Amino acid sequence: MLINTELAETLRKVQRYGNYYTAGALEIFVPRIEIDGVGPIALPLLPAQAKQLIAVAERAPYGRGPETLIDTEVRRTWQISPDQVRISQRWERTLKDIVTRVKTGLGVTGIVVAEFYKVLVYDEGSFFVSHRDTEKAPGMFATLVIVLPSIYTGGQLIVRHEDREARLDLYSSEPSVATFAAFYADCVHEILPVTSGCRLTFVYNLLRQSGSWLPNSPNYSVEQARLAELLRQWSAAKQSPDDESPEKLVYPLEHAYTEAEVSFDMLKGADIARAEVLIAATEQAECDLHLALVSIEESGYAEYTGDYYGSRRRKWSDDDDDDDDDDDDDFEIGEVTERSAILSEWQRPDGQPAAFGDFPFEAEELCPPGALDNMEPDETHFQEAAGNEGASFDRTYQRAALVIWPRHRRLAVLNQAGLATTLPHLTEIAQHWAKSGQGPESPLWRQAHELAGFMLDTWSTPGTYYARPETPAMLAALIQLKDTAHIEAFLADISAAGAYRKDDNPALVKAIDLLPPFRATELIERIIAGNAVKDRDACGDLLVRIATVAQKAGRVAELIPAARILVDALPGDPARLPQTNELRWQRSPPSVESGFIVDLLTGLALVDPTLADRAVSYMLAWPKTYPLDATLIPAALELTKKATIRELAAFQRLRNACLTHLRKRIAKPLEPPSNWTRASTVSCKCPHCNELSRFLADPKRQSWEFRAIQRNREHVEQVIKQNGCDVDCTTHRQGRPYGLICTKNQASYERRVQQRKKDLKEQKQLK
Repeated sequence: MLINTELAETLRKVQRYGNYYTAGALEIFVPRIEIDGVGPIALPLLPAQAKQLIAVAERAPYGRGPETLIDTEVRRTWQISPDQVRISQRWERTLKDIVTRVKTGLGVTGIVVAEFYKVLVYDEGSFFVSHRDTEKAPGMFATLVIVLPSIYTGGQLIVRHEDREARLDLYSSEPSVATFAAFYADCVHEILPVTSGCRLTFVYNLLRQSGSWLPNSPNYSVEQARLAELLRQWSAAKQSPDDESPEKLVYPLEHAYTEAEVSFDMLKGADIARAEVLIAATEQAECDLHLALVSIEESGYAEYTGDYYGSRRRKWSDDDDDDDDDDDDDFEIGEVTERSAILSEWQRPDGQPAAFGDFPFEAEELCPPGALDNMEPDETHFQEAAGNEGASFDRTYQRAALVIWPRHRRLAVLNQAGLATTLPHLTEIAQHWAKSGQGPESPLWRQAHELAGFMLDTWSTPGTYYARPETPAMLAALIQLKDTAHIEAFLADISAAGAYRKDDNPALVKAIDLLPPFRATELIERIIAGNAVKDRDACGDLLVRIATVAQKAGRVAELIPAARILVDALPGDPARLPQTNELRWQRSPPSVESGFIVDLLTGLALVDPTLADRAVSYMLAWPKTYPLDATLIPAALELTKKATIRELAAFQRLRNACLTHLRKRIAKPLEPPSNWTRASTVSCKCPHCNELSRFLADPKRQSWEFRAIQRNREHVEQVIKQNGCDVDCTTHRQGRPYGLICTKNQASYERRVQQRKKDLKEQKQLK
């Protein structure tokens, strides 16, 4: 049976909350209290009146079997019988409030009567050894002790039940606050000695009506033991790599709680009992327990079920805003297309928040399976069809839940929250470890190493690798940890697999430097081989960076295989396309940036100049992929700034090719047009564009008005723009149809003038 099902079935047996004791404090309206022989009592109790009370009191006895004995070695305190005491009516309301809180704490329902038993006065040295209360009245099931405002020290109440013990200090420094404690009659309890002052106490017997069932403190020790055993088995199974059980369990609570009420202190009814049983069981099984808010958002298609025309009439009416709720009745939920389920507002059992942020959870983590299937949404909204979009809906759900995971799997669970949570955590651990001066076998380092392993396992989904902006920060943490095993894994399984971009390179180079030289060389080859086609710019930048480091170490020759891979992957030759899936779909030459050419030749110059010469020969052979004006000339101009490159034979070949291209264009005549003839070849051969061509070829016509409907005017104007015709266009808006005024200009000549200036400048820079 699944852990989800067994855990839920065991928790279902925990139906009633209640502890063996309860305690609290509340502000009171001080009642009028009179005691025979003393008169009105002032609160807090004054020393003089304490002496007066003791003077009219008697030693409190204790019971031993059928006997009632007085022995100050067993019990030393003073008692006053209730028939000597008169309390104002105001006290009844206070007592009722206390009994209500006591019932909740003890887990008791139904009518409970508080029967005034005695007034007890504890002066300095008073105490009562461990004992159990006997049944003092029919239906008695518990004792209530109310400590009135008094000034004293010591006198703590200790309550024991089975193997549990509570030590309660009922002293309050506030003069208007009364404290109380109640406990089941079968509990062993004692009063520690009062060390100074005097404590005034009212004692009540808590009774159920005659003949009714007497409550006992709920005892879920069997369920607690079973839960602990289930959690231990689950935790042990998670040690196996073949285990398929969920990483965490999400147990939705019965009652509804707002975001502000997500707290262990705010739980109600059976939720309290189950939480307390789980607190003990998870501690025994070394599991973590948290309280969290479950938030589910769903959206998708809706189906319209009402009268279409009636709905439209309502939509257009002046009272549309009043019909929103009615309109929702005309729709029903169709298909859910998007769904998110997260846990947030985390709280620990000690009442402190846990800084986990938003956690996703899966359906298989719910306990029991399908626990939320019949949950009613908190809000549902429908949207009518608009344009091409059909009717849609969105709805939200919120519930509180107890969340459990094995303590040794905490980092695996944390990893489910994603990099937004785990990466800052890993960075923080790495920084703390570095400052601590501890070695790689320290618990802090092992914790970071384990978390990094989980993060790498889920960094990318197999088959859908993509670059992530978090890579530099991840590598920085691994570098700080000197975690070479995970650095290798990251570079081999993630970067080399395609989840790589140019911004990764600074951190990547630092990471590689921590690895053995042979392994570093192998990984560089794999990264370039895996990314040379899809991100050649990043690979070119990497080659420069890594070659610069290798040159200082005298190991540039080791990079020749990687450099050769990058050169062999240069685009241009169609024969290479079948070998690269990335390029099969491309019908035009891929765009190559001049910055890549600069990086490539700079890196090759350091690694192997003959490869640089080969790369230049290849680029000059494929001018459509490596156009001189757009790519090679800007690259050559940038390379002239590098002294180590200017003497390279490959650069000289590139420079000479660029100069030859510039000189040919500079040598062409440059004169303004002598008449109005302009280039007349246009791509469209429709009658309107044929008329445009005749106008362009006419040496005497400077302008032409084309009168036509808007669609034809726009077509001709678009053809003029697409073909770069030397024509300015304006619309003449008089008469019908309007006219398109086409006026010839000297744009081509002016462009050539600007090109000539640019060519002369670049020629000078390249010489």
